[in-house]
Amino acid sequence: MKKYLFLFLIFLIFFFWQFFSIFPKEIFTSGLILATATSLYDSGLLDILLKVFERQSGIRVKTIAVGTGEALKMGQKGEADFLLVHIPKLEEEFMAAGHGLKRQELMFSRVVIVGPKNDPAKVRGLSFPEAFRRIARLHAPFISRADYSGINFLERKIWDEVGLIPSGKWYLETQQGMAEALIIAAEKRAHILTDYPTYYRLKNRIDLEVLSSDENYLNVYSAIIPRKVRNMGNEQEAKKLWNFLLSPEAREIIISFGYDSRRNNLLFYPYFLNSTAFRFEGMVK
Repeated sequence: MKKYLFLFLIFLIFFFWQFFSIFPKEIFTSGLILATATSLYDSGLLDILLKVFERQSGIRVKTIAVGTGEALKMGQKGEADFLLVHIPKLEEEFMAAGHGLKRQELMFSRVVIVGPKNDPAKVRGLSFPEAFRRIARLHAPFISRADYSGINFLERKIWDEVGLIPSGKWYLETQQGMAEALIIAAEKRAHILTDYPTYYRLKNRIDLEVLSSDENYLNVYSAIIPRKVRNMGNEQEAKKLWNFLLSPEAREIIISFGYDSRRNNLLFYPYFLNSTAFRFEGMVK
C-alpha cells in the first residue's frame, strides 16, 4: 500500500511540474502588459526606456508589439495595462468613448518615403501627395504594411487625399511590421512610407535611400492608460510608468537616442521640448 501511495505522489509531482511548465513564466509574474506600436518597438528606443523603468521601479513590463488599431482594441478589452500608439484620430475616438483614463502626446518622429537610390520614379524632393501620384501613375513598385498600424493609417490617408485607390501588381500589401516591410521593400527595390527611426536603424542593411520628407505628416506617439486597468488591478503600476515616461530622465533618454551632434539631429522629438532647436536630418528639399 505504501509503495502505491509513494508512486501516486511521484506521479502527482511530475504531473503538476509538466502542467505549469507549459505556460510562459510571465503569466505568473506580476507586472504590466504594454501594447505598443511596432514602429516604436522596432526603433530600439522602447527597450532602453523600459530597462531604466524596470530597474528603478521593480515593475516588470511585458511588451506586445502590434499595430495601433490592435493595441487600442486590447486596451478596450482589458488585455493591456498601458498603450503606446500613434493614430491620433483613433486615440481621440477611444477616449471619447470612455475607454481611457489618460492620454498624453509624448513625442514625434518624422515620416519619409524611401526607395532605390537611383530614384527611378523621380520622386526625390516631392511632397508626399505629389510622390504618391507619381508612383501610382508610373506603377512604380510600392510596399504597403496593410496592418492597421499608424504608418498604414497615414498611408491610406494620403491615398485618400490624392483621390486614388492603389491596386495592381505594383502595389504589394505585406501585413507586416515596419522592419519586415522595409526589408521586403529592399528586396523588391520598391518605395515604402516609413517612420524615420526604424529606417535609420536598418539603413546599413537595406539598399534604400530617403527620397521624400514632408513636414505636414508627422508620426505622433501618445501614451494611454486604459480604463479597464482598474479591473486588472494594475492602475498604480500604470501610473508609475506614465510618470516615468513624462519625467526629465525619460526626456533625456529620448533626446539622446540616436542623436547626431554634427547635424544637431534627433530621431525622436519630445513634445515637452522646444524642438525648434533641432532640425530633421536629411530633409529633402
